[in-house]
Amino acid sequence: MDELGCYMAAAPDVVHSHALPEGQSGELLNFSRESVQWEWMSMSARRLNPGETYSARTQAEEAAFVLLGGRCTADWGDGAHSIGQRKNVFDGLPYSVYLPAGHSITFKAETVCEIAECRVPSEAKLQPKLITPKEVFPSLRGGENASRQIVDILRPDFPADKLVVIEVYTPGGNWSSFPPHKHDVHNPPAEVDLDEIYYYRIERPKEGFALQRLYSPDMSRDVTVRAQDGDAVLVRSGYHPVVAGPGYNTYYLNFLAGTSRTLAVTEDPNHVWLKSTWKEIDPRLPMVR
Repeated sequence: MDELGCYMAAAPDVVHSHALPEGQSGELLNFSRESVQWEWMSMSARRLNPGETYSARTQAEEAAFVLLGGRCTADWGDGAHSIGQRKNVFDGLPYSVYLPAGHSITFKAETVCEIAECRVPSEAKLQPKLITPKEVFPSLRGGENASRQIVDILRPDFPADKLVVIEVYTPGGNWSSFPPHKHDVHNPPAEVDLDEIYYYRIERPKEGFALQRLYSPDMSRDVTVRAQDGDAVLVRSGYHPVVAGPGYNTYYLNFLAGTSRTLAVTEDPNHVWLKSTWKEIDPRLPMVR
C-alpha cells in the first residue's frame, strides 16, 4: 500500500485522517503533493504527548505550522519560545510559525498538543516568524445563515513567498465560502490561480460533519463530499461552498498557494444576489475571541 494508505485513489478530493485512540500520539494526517497529484501543497498534522518532540527542516520549501491546541516550545534557532494557549481550535486564537526555505524547527510538547503543517516549493531567502494571537486578524463575513468568522494568519501582505493561511469558523447549520467563489484562472487583478486545502475540525467530532460541493462553471464537474473531523478537502479548481451540519459547529484551516498571493476570486454570478438580502450577522458569532 502506498503513502496514502487507506486514503482515496488517484487525485482524491478528500484525504481522511488517521483515527488515533485518545491519549495516543502520532500522525493524524499526511500527504505529499506528489501523492495526491498536486502542484503546490503537502500537508501533515500530528499529536504530541507531553515531553515528546517533533523536528522539521525546510530545504527548497517554505512551511507554516499552526498550533491547533495545547502548549509547547518551538525553537527555530532563536531559543525555545513557549507557545500555545487554546485547548483546541474552538477555544481561542492560534499561535503559528512561518519557516522559510533553509531553516529548521523543533517543537517540544508541554501538554498534549496538535500541530498542522503545510509546505510548498520555495527558494526565497526570508526569515522565520512567530505569529501570536495578538498578531492574527479576526473578522466576521457574510450574513444571516451564511455568516462565519475569519481569522487571517498569513495574509497576502505577510512576508512569505507563496503560502496564505486562514482559519474559518462556521456555526452549525450555516453556509460558508458563500456565495460560492473560485480561483483557478490566472487573470489578475480579477482572479488568480490558487490551490486550497480545507482541513476540518468539528466541535462534536464523533457525530458531526460538513458537506462541501465542488463544481465547475459549466457543470461538467459537480460532486458533493462529506468532511468529518480531521479530514482535508483538496480544492483544485471550480467553486467550493461549504455547509456545516445543523448543531455541529465547524472549523476549517485553509492553506492556499499558487501563481500569486493575491486573494482575487470570482463569485458564482448565479448566487451573488443573495448578498443584497443579508441584514445581520449570525448572533452566535464570533465563536472565538
